[in-house]
Amino acid sequence: MNSIEAVGTVETVDVVVIGAGQAGLSSAYHLRRTGFEPGRDFVVLDHSPGPGGAWQFRWPSLTYGRVHGMHALPGMELTGADPERPSSEVISEYFADYERTFDLRVRRPVQVRAVREGPDGPLLVESSAGTWATRALINATGTWDRPFWPRYPGQETFRGRQLHTAQYPGPEAFTGLRVVVVGGGASGTQHLMELAPYVAATTWVTRRPPVFREGPFTEDLGRAAVALVEERVRQGLPPKSVVSVTGLPLTEPVRQAIADGVLDRQPMFDRIVPDGVEWKDGRHVEADVILWATGFRAAIDHLAPLRLREPGGGIRVEGTRAVADPRVHLVGYGPSASTIGANRAGRAAVRDIRRLLSEEPVAA
Repeated sequence: MNSIEAVGTVETVDVVVIGAGQAGLSSAYHLRRTGFEPGRDFVVLDHSPGPGGAWQFRWPSLTYGRVHGMHALPGMELTGADPERPSSEVISEYFADYERTFDLRVRRPVQVRAVREGPDGPLLVESSAGTWATRALINATGTWDRPFWPRYPGQETFRGRQLHTAQYPGPEAFTGLRVVVVGGGASGTQHLMELAPYVAATTWVTRRPPVFREGPFTEDLGRAAVALVEERVRQGLPPKSVVSVTGLPLTEPVRQAIADGVLDRQPMFDRIVPDGVEWKDGRHVEADVILWATGFRAAIDHLAPLRLREPGGGIRVEGTRAVADPRVHLVGYGPSASTIGANRAGRAAVRDIRRLLSEEPVAA
C-alpha cells in the first residue's frame, strides 16, 4: 500500500473516505481491520464540527430511548446509554469513542468541494483542507445536508414560519401556535405526536395516504424492502428510503395518536396563502407554521464532475460500486441507508476496493 506523499499541494493516498457518520466510520473500521493504516493508506474527511454524523444535529427532544433502528457500529457496542438523554449527545459520544478506540484520525471540519478525474489516473478530491489524489473513493455523505423542500403556489406569500425537519428545534418552540405538518414518513408522525401537547392545533397533510404496518418487522420483510430500493439504484433511479416501501409501524403510541385525532391525515393542499393553506374545494386552514417533513436527497453534488448520474437522475450502483466508475463506492446510499445496511456496505466496499487495488499496478 502507498504511503501518503506530498506532490506539490496534493497528497496521495490509496483510499479517501468522505463522511464520518455510520457509513463512513464502518468503512474506515473495515479498512483498518484489513491492513490499511489511517494517516498512511487512507484518510477520512468529515465536514461536521465534531463526531456524530447527522445525529449531532438532531433536536434535543429526540431522546435515545425514542430512536428506532440504531444499530451499533462494527466492533464496538453502544452499552449503558441513558434512554432519557438526547440522542444527539449519546450517539455523538459513542462515535467519538469509536474514532478514538480504532484510531481512525478523522480530519474535520473539511468541506469536500469536488471529486474529479486526475490527469494521470487517480481521482482528485478537492477540499477546504487541500487536495488528495486517490486510487479509490468511499462516498459516505448521507442525506442530512440536502433537505428536500417541495415548491407550492403561493409559498413566498406565507406570513408565518416555514422550516424543514433538518431545522426542527423541538416542540417547545411551537407552544400555542397552529402548525401544518407536511409529509407521511416517520419524521412527520413523530413531529405530530410530539407537538400535540404544546400547540394550538396541528394539521397533517400528505401526497398519498400513509400506510401503517401491522405486526413485527421480520427479516423477510426487511430483505424484500431493501431489494425494492436496491432495484431502483441498479436502474440508475434516485433511491427511495427503505421506510417508503416498508410503511409506518403501528405502535401503541401511534394507535393512540390516531384515536386522539392527532394522526388525522388530510390530502395535500393546493396552494399556500398568507395566513395558511387552501384546497381547490375552498377549504382553508389557518397556520402560523408550516413544517416540511418531506425527507432528504443524497448529498452527492461534489461527485458531479465525474458524470456518474444516469438519465433517470440517480447513480447506477451494483452493490456499493458505481457502475460508471469502479473506483467510486457509495456507502449509505439507497439500500445501505439504514444503520445496519451501512455497516454491511462498508465491509463490502472495502472488500471490492482491496480487489481493485490488488489488480492495479502500484507506482514505485
